Amino acid sequence: MLADVREGLSARPRQIPSKYFYDERGSHLFDEITRLPEYYPTRSERALLEISAATIIGNTRPATLVELGAGNSDKTRLLLDEMLRSKARDITYIPVDVSAAFLESSAAQLRAEYPSLRTMAVAADFSAGFTLPPHPAPALHAFLGSTIGNFTPDAAVDLLKGVRARMDSADFFLLGVDLRKDPAVIERAYNDSRGITAAFNRNMLNVINDSLGADFDMLAFEHNAVYNTTEHRIEMRLISSVDQQVHIPEIGLIDFAAGDAILTELSYKYDSGQVAGMLAESGLVLRDWLTDDAGMFALSLALR
Repeated sequence: MLADVREGLSARPRQIPSKYFYDERGSHLFDEITRLPEYYPTRSERALLEISAATIIGNTRPATLVELGAGNSDKTRLLLDEMLRSKARDITYIPVDVSAAFLESSAAQLRAEYPSLRTMAVAADFSAGFTLPPHPAPALHAFLGSTIGNFTPDAAVDLLKGVRARMDSADFFLLGVDLRKDPAVIERAYNDSRGITAAFNRNMLNVINDSLGADFDMLAFEHNAVYNTTEHRIEMRLISSVDQQVHIPEIGLIDFAAGDAILTELSYKYDSGQVAGMLAESGLVLRDWLTDDAGMFALSLALR
């Protein structure tokens, strides 16, 4: 984190990786975001999983589900239910998430709900290299919620290459992507009326304060999220509302003028051709493309 913050705040434009939204509070805030009326991605993906989970599990027949960025595993239960219905025992779930406390809490709840399910939580930064524990084959590797959109195209390909490297020849990969649509609909999803997304955005500063001993004043930064129609992505920033100095031990004083911004998140929106190309560049091939009637969200199923 120290290296990322030092490099990011000395860059122009300033930027900090979006993974630093997530401590336990940040994970709970994101969970709240997914339930907001303006935030369509989770609702759209869940509806799509409800009608396609049986087909996905029937076609892949996994003994293990590996999920990157598992969060509270809410939508994942639709896949787990189908796995348990299709195979009475010896089902393994490996949730991977950067927030260890939130991950363990979610895993404990899953163990209580699914006593026959073997749950092995892995606390890790899934954008970096990590090793999966031994697990039954074949596996379905899932990256839901359109979290892939938080990565630049090159970084997304690097991440997917890491997924491929962890896959066996009989494994499958399920990817959730947010589709291109009316920019106004997209912008509303990142500027909710209750200000939950703004609190989530500012929580990055709280994480840095707690972890690095910094003294960011969260109320001195304003939430900003706009859709870039050229790059087909949401750009989320924290904008300094006043002239101020922030002290970060081991880095020093950082000057912010009123209006200075920190880029905190990108969220790319896709079409089928871009997804197929991204998968191909990663050594994967698109097998199935599933989308809702409104064209809000898509699930892509891929093979090595």
